Amino acid sequence: MPRVVFTHHLKRFFPNLAEVDVTGVTVREVVAAVDAAYPGLRDYIVDDQGALRPHVNVFVGDDLIRDRRRLSDAVAESDVVSVFQALSGG
Repeated sequence: MPRVVFTHHLKRFFPNLAEVDVTGVTVREVVAAVDAAYPGLRDYIVDDQGALRPHVNVFVGDDLIRDRRRLSDAVAESDVVSVFQALSGG
């Protein structure tokens, strides 16, 4: 099962948030499974069209996902999927 890890900043909105093992073979399926474990988290990650929000980055292993609109990037059983708040500024 893919393991999903989160940026610490998300604990502000989801205090019980912890790494979680989920099922899914695409980033979209993983996001849906994460939302089942932590209801409402999907709305932080994706917009109402299902596209990745601008302030969020998702990595599968060490690779930033390519498909920010449909989240169709493949996820393998042994992958770690990381959800990060994108930071900006100087």
